[in-house]
Amino acid sequence: MAHEVETVVIGGGAMGSATAWQLARRGRSVLLLERFEPGHANGASHGASRNFNTAYAEPTYVAMLAEALPLWRGLESETGSRLLEQVGIVNHGPNPSFDAVADALHAVGLGAEFLAPEAAGERWPGIRFDGRVLHTPDAGRLNADAAVAALQAAAVAAGAEIRHGTRALRLEVLGDDHVRVTTETGVVDARRAVVTVGAWTTGLLAGVLPVPRLVVTQEQPAHFALRDTAPDAAERAAVNWPGFNHAFDPADPRYDHWYSPVYGMYTPGQGVKAGWHGVGPVTDPDARSFTPEPVQLAALQRYVRDWLPGADPDALEPVSCTYTTTADEDFVLDRVGPVVVGAGFSGHGFKFTPSVGRILADIATGAGPAPARFALSRLPNPGAGGWLTHR
Repeated sequence: MAHEVETVVIGGGAMGSATAWQLARRGRSVLLLERFEPGHANGASHGASRNFNTAYAEPTYVAMLAEALPLWRGLESETGSRLLEQVGIVNHGPNPSFDAVADALHAVGLGAEFLAPEAAGERWPGIRFDGRVLHTPDAGRLNADAAVAALQAAAVAAGAEIRHGTRALRLEVLGDDHVRVTTETGVVDARRAVVTVGAWTTGLLAGVLPVPRLVVTQEQPAHFALRDTAPDAAERAAVNWPGFNHAFDPADPRYDHWYSPVYGMYTPGQGVKAGWHGVGPVTDPDARSFTPEPVQLAALQRYVRDWLPGADPDALEPVSCTYTTTADEDFVLDRVGPVVVGAGFSGHGFKFTPSVGRILADIATGAGPAPARFALSRLPNPGAGGWLTHR
């Protein structure tokens, strides 16, 4: 006999967990299915640190930032967790959008200030700065592992059911208000399905609805040890190391060994995390190597040597995660029939998690549409899916 529920959420990473939380707190019947066990490292929501980066100028994202900040704080209060440390982020390098970013943040009451590189270097000596610096003091560092655990705890407390170790094998649309999910252990019937499976999106949705082109890459940041070895170095670093984003000009020979802009932050207990953005090798999420590409890793070490004097480029621990990215790097938040899709978050989505959960819950319940910027129809469909069919 099939298990019946109003909404089934497939994928228990950050976005699926946030959606289940938002649905459950509205009194909705919701079941969250997660293929892996808690704390797994197979997707994009694990690890102890993500930048809560506020350096956006586009109005849709700025509005989501303004919404996400109090939602993160509300989740902390609800679960007794500490998830967001507002240590600020410093943005530097050749980036013509900095002035627009500052104006956009000021318009919604978020902080932004410009500093000369010399002043920034005195304040944060672990970083060598490249031109003027845009400091965003309301930005900071999120604990990703703790955030997913808190979202799931809050969802359960509000009445959601979560099943870990439960892989969705097939999704079928049986009517305008009827979907069926076949798992390894049984069948679930629901009025709505919310699909938030990251790198596995194309595989699950092929043949169900138009599948946009999603590129899955294995990204390879690394944690670098602090050079400061004083007994209280870690405690001071947790407060005094801001997150950072370093832009570059690919036409400038100074950056001829760069793959992309660089992002990073201090991860308590692990060191300074730094990584290239979205340039890892294309991968199958079920056949990943989890090992860094050596040329990219060597270039990242050179970056640390050149630009992060507070970190040791030769004392490192590589990290592996997946990015699932759309052609324009904007998200997919949309609905076709009874299927709601949340995808393409990688590289900059985590900070928006509670806002994304609210949007997906709105779409699933009919409370409101997603911003047009995130519509499925904007993206090319390479023919992997076909249009939604009722069976």
